[in-house]
Amino acid sequence: MQIAFKGVPGSFSEDAALKAYPDCETVPCDEFEDAFKAVELWLVNKAVLPIENSSGGSLHRNYDLLLRHRLHIVGEVQMAVNLCLLALPGVRAEQLKRVLSHPQALSLSDNALTRLDVTRESVDSTAGAAQFVALNELRDAGVVASARAADIYGLNILAERIQGDSDNVTRFLVLARDPIIPRTDKPFKTSIVFTLEEGPGVLFKALAVFSLRGINLTKIESRPQRKRPLRVVDDSNTGSAKYFDYLFYIDFEASMADTRAQNALGHLQEFATFLRVLGCYPMDTSV
Repeated sequence: MQIAFKGVPGSFSEDAALKAYPDCETVPCDEFEDAFKAVELWLVNKAVLPIENSSGGSLHRNYDLLLRHRLHIVGEVQMAVNLCLLALPGVRAEQLKRVLSHPQALSLSDNALTRLDVTRESVDSTAGAAQFVALNELRDAGVVASARAADIYGLNILAERIQGDSDNVTRFLVLARDPIIPRTDKPFKTSIVFTLEEGPGVLFKALAVFSLRGINLTKIESRPQRKRPLRVVDDSNTGSAKYFDYLFYIDFEASMADTRAQNALGHLQEFATFLRVLGCYPMDTSV
């Protein structure tokens, strides 16, 4: 089993891939879209990518890629984030002048880094920062990254769990070329994307199809449509107005093998102008 991820060895995305498939071979990619393409071109079996963080929110770029590509969500991985302060062997925290990491990791570690009074430098990934400091033997630079990154690049862990939010969790999606068969013998989640016509109460009606059937929604995300960002409507007596045309992404707790989910989507199709099931997959209830 080969799993593509964005970044270099030691990244949190690779950690998520190994949590989902402990015996897999991980395949680093330069960009998120490269991971999608690796699956589409049969270079790997699956891809793992982050979709949201409990502190940083949603990764909008990956929502756009889900729509652009035709891969299926076949699983999710929820991981508690343990951000560590790393440095070369023999370097103490008080010797650090700067700390490198991904912008979100730097933001999450703001309180700890402020106490150290160091300069923050943003790079593309946490593990990439660890790799850079190790290869260049930068003794004045620390890194915010994972404990695995310390092992891989020969760095020492100066402090663990330096993020301000101790319960910080990142959710990852597992993508494949083919969907899995929905089941009802264990908790499943379904992800969809749809669009609606403009009008009062239309979104309320869309959400009501789930409430009427006792289906719990776990995620609602809206993104302006790139190909049709603005809609012109006659909104007043004085003329027309322009509104963003939105895509709505929803996750709900039900399997597509459940008649409640089937009936809810059938009902939604009555007034949705576009509807696509992105995937139906087992819920990850472990963190």
